[in-house]
Amino acid sequence: MAKIALEGMRFYAHHGHYKEEELCGGEYEVDVYLDVRIDKAAVQDKLEFTLNYETIYLICRTAMKQRAKLIETVAERIALGLKNQFGFIREMSIRVRKLNPPLGGPVRAAVVEVDGQFSKKCARCGKPMLCYGDKSCWCMDVPAFDGTLEFLKSEFGNDCLCKECIVFYTGAEIK
Repeated sequence: MAKIALEGMRFYAHHGHYKEEELCGGEYEVDVYLDVRIDKAAVQDKLEFTLNYETIYLICRTAMKQRAKLIETVAERIALGLKNQFGFIREMSIRVRKLNPPLGGPVRAAVVEVDGQFSKKCARCGKPMLCYGDKSCWCMDVPAFDGTLEFLKSEFGNDCLCKECIVFYTGAEIK
């Protein structure tokens, strides 16, 4: 397990609730902390088995270019972009700082931090797995009969099952 981080990414953007913030824009700083396994990347010394820093930066830059009234929205956009790009993030923390916010007095920064933990255990077998709780999760779109889905819901509630347990109950081919 390792933490990969990009700290102090600086952007000029036009986020804000007030018209002058949208018109004039302001300085922002973004930090991204991601927990991933790096053993395969380290042993094979290959970028495709880890997180590409440039891709992380581009996801942040893209989110910062989309105007928003709240930096909470921007932070969530970054988190969603990272989850969609990399399917093996175990935990993440995204921090967005609006530098020198116009609040009528000296304030160094307004800060929003969003966190996510995606390491879970299968509700049936206890096997460790990753679950983002969105359309990327095997449990969200299981091709099965209504009766099977009702049984799974009654047996496991909203807890996720690993790929192997989903196949066990449904016989579905999951990629």
